[in-house]
Amino acid sequence: MLDLPQKKPVLAGKAALQGPDIRLEALPEGHLLHVMGATTTEDLEAHLSAAGIKDSAVRPAGYRQWFIAGNNVLPNALVRDFSNALAGSAFVSDQSHGRVCIGVSGLRAAELLSKGTAVDFHPATFPQGRTAMTLFGHISLQVARTGADEFELTVLRSFAESLYEELEALALSLGAARVSS
Repeated sequence: MLDLPQKKPVLAGKAALQGPDIRLEALPEGHLLHVMGATTTEDLEAHLSAAGIKDSAVRPAGYRQWFIAGNNVLPNALVRDFSNALAGSAFVSDQSHGRVCIGVSGLRAAELLSKGTAVDFHPATFPQGRTAMTLFGHISLQVARTGADEFELTVLRSFAESLYEELEALALSLGAARVSS
């Protein structure tokens, strides 16, 4: 019997970049669930807790849509239990295999991101917890503010390397250097 292909992190060979006011890094490929339906963020958080899914962020992704993101790979049984708990009100699609997360942080993170997208990242209009579906150049992604100067970008797996290379060039222009591993 042939061996099944092994999942390899798409950004595994990419070095993090660090500068005085900027950091760019590939984040762990954990879990990303796409939820669609008639529910609320609060209900999703309660269902996650009841299903035993911890350390997950619930992020709005459009009208009646959310991404549930975390750094840990979820067992299929947990995803199934969560999906069953939402039956009748929402559908769950596991996108963990198809999307990648990239972290951009530091005092100049918003400046870096503003070079590729039209989102206003001023804290008054884009506070911590806010998300936006947008384009970075020609690449569609979700950007989430996860801290005062921390952002997480969620992009389709097939565009992750291209996006990372664009971000690398911008980070280097802001004084970052590759971090040796």
